[in-house]
Amino acid sequence: MFTTQNIKGDIFGGLTAAIVALPLALAFGISSGAGAVAGLYGAIFTGFFAAIFGGTSTQITGPTGPMTVVMALVVTHFSGNLALAFSTVILAGGFQILFGLAGIGRFIKLVPHPVVSGFMSGIGGIIIILQIAPLLGHSAPNGDILTKLTALPEILGEANTHALGLSAITLLIMFATPKRLAVLLPPPLIAAFVGTLAGVFYFSTAPTIGEIPAGFPTLTIPDVALADIPFIIKFAIILAFLGAIDSLLTSLVADSMTRTHHDSNRELIGQGIGNVVAGLFGGIAGAGATMRTLTNIRAGGTTRLAGILHAVILLLLVLGFSGAASQIPLAVLGGILIKVGVDIIDWNYIKRMHRAPLAGVVIMLTTLLITIFVDLIVAVAVGIIMASLLFVSRMADAQLKSAQLTSNSNGVPNLSPEEAEILDRAEGKIVLFHMEGPLSFGSAHDITKLLLTTGEKEVLVIDLSNVPFIDGSASFALDETIRSLHEQDDLVIVFGARPNVVETLHSTGTLDRLDFHRVLDNRFEALTKAVTLLSEHEPQDCELKT
Repeated sequence: MFTTQNIKGDIFGGLTAAIVALPLALAFGISSGAGAVAGLYGAIFTGFFAAIFGGTSTQITGPTGPMTVVMALVVTHFSGNLALAFSTVILAGGFQILFGLAGIGRFIKLVPHPVVSGFMSGIGGIIIILQIAPLLGHSAPNGDILTKLTALPEILGEANTHALGLSAITLLIMFATPKRLAVLLPPPLIAAFVGTLAGVFYFSTAPTIGEIPAGFPTLTIPDVALADIPFIIKFAIILAFLGAIDSLLTSLVADSMTRTHHDSNRELIGQGIGNVVAGLFGGIAGAGATMRTLTNIRAGGTTRLAGILHAVILLLLVLGFSGAASQIPLAVLGGILIKVGVDIIDWNYIKRMHRAPLAGVVIMLTTLLITIFVDLIVAVAVGIIMASLLFVSRMADAQLKSAQLTSNSNGVPNLSPEEAEILDRAEGKIVLFHMEGPLSFGSAHDITKLLLTTGEKEVLVIDLSNVPFIDGSASFALDETIRSLHEQDDLVIVFGARPNVVETLHSTGTLDRLDFHRVLDNRFEALTKAVTLLSEHEPQDCELKT
């Protein structure tokens, strides 16, 4: 875990990450509505325990923009009852632990990119909207996003000029700090230091954080009323899912920087433990933080020691310097979060939107708008459903294009001379159906229609040798096809089905309609059997089993 070679880099990485995390933790705590100290506690406890138990050795965990947006919704819903808000954090951590134990980590990474892009861009937009009021020297209005937007004209008319001055200074520092200087001194730290000094000496009427409780936090066991449980579960699921996505995306970024491979499920367990402990000690929820993780890596952090030190340093700052932090103006924190919101927006996708597939753009914009104006979990659900339907539709089109239905030797690949002679001699009475790829519910209806509307025939030979998988819906559709062909006095032979395909066809009763001698291994056997069936004259030999 630790070696003498990496201790120096881990110390610098942890120290630098803590310096970056301090103003962000304060800002996220204020923005969540739980208070600055809740942001600090969230950074300390999630950062410490996720570093120990997580699956990404260089990851720095703490409050993030997306998690803070949800926390703000939680605090608002429970009318400022922080006990219920922290109960939600605890349950969210429990869900994340269950995600990891159940091996769900690999599935969370399968969320389509347009959905993630729209969701994260929507989160970035929400953060920016929420910080407009603090930039102008006011508290963010209560209510949904539309309510906050409609209140902006009145807030603009009553702007605090000192807060505006600090906002301008902070935004200038956050967006215009040269990259070379930013490597040595993180812009959030510069903004917090310069903004606080300016607030003390020149812009004294701008609102500040106010008193921050000093000392180590106390353990609190939540007391939850039965009526609040459904809402706690709802928000906990959102936090758990969002934190999982946020953390695993950051893990992928860390992998690309360090040429390592994280353990997704262990990472979820570590994040869950961190959030459970944070909730117990009055901290807001956290997740893997991309900017702080990259800062740690660039400063030389290579092991879990860096994440642990980052949390310990933050704790020491809380114990010894909370008085100084209380003087930081809210407009400064708002300016820092404006930059965070801008960075969360997926500008890379937006810049390529005019060249991106139209369907993906529609999914992205739909997810974005629902995220901002409706609900976060609804946005993800709608986006995934749209992307899934699009995928199924495209798969169905590809499956249908691969389907070949022929009654002669032309166009059938790899036919032996004997097989070609059988097809040609049958003069259309034997029809061979061949397709490649999985056979799923998306294409089942069209393939059934194709098989039932194919001219005059007496024997349909179905080639499943290149079908690696068939789902239940497609199996039932094939069963319906066999039944309908039987009613038309046509026969069906199946060959080449793989064991898992045979198992599905058997479980749905599809193979029960066929005699055992009409489920064969290869094409020559199937075509030979078709000739035999055609030559038989006794009806009882040609009937399908019902």
